[in-house]
Amino acid sequence: MKVILAAVGRPGPPLRDAIAEYETRAGRYWPLQVVEVKETRGGDDARIVADESERLVARVPDGVEQVALTRKGERWSSRKLARFLQEKAVHGHPGAAFLIGGALGLSDETLSRARHRLSLSSFTMPHELARLVLAEQLYRAGTIVRGEPYHKG
Repeated sequence: MKVILAAVGRPGPPLRDAIAEYETRAGRYWPLQVVEVKETRGGDDARIVADESERLVARVPDGVEQVALTRKGERWSSRKLARFLQEKAVHGHPGAAFLIGGALGLSDETLSRARHRLSLSSFTMPHELARLVLAEQLYRAGTIVRGEPYHKG
């Protein structure tokens, strides 16, 4: 089972090092593939969102379950994320792809196609910060599944 973290843009300072650290840690627990697509520059907002979302989804292999990150999504606990990933692994599922849109989010089409819509917070946050939070939660989920002491919840 593969975990794909698909995001618009490359992280810059000051979050780049923290994101790399947690993606490396998460990769010790899950076969983690990080996919980055370039941000679209110029044009109207609707076209930018559609273009970025289309390129993200194109990088997700067939059969991999899509989880779209959006502030209007469902809130999962760390334990629920761990159970979700563990169930995928146990049942031999091809994997899960977590989609993080750019500054304008994901297209309505992408949100409707995703099997799950996940909210990391009811706050609006920059997509780089969302990527950091997700990477840390993927790492935390791995420690929960293995019964390691990192998670205190």
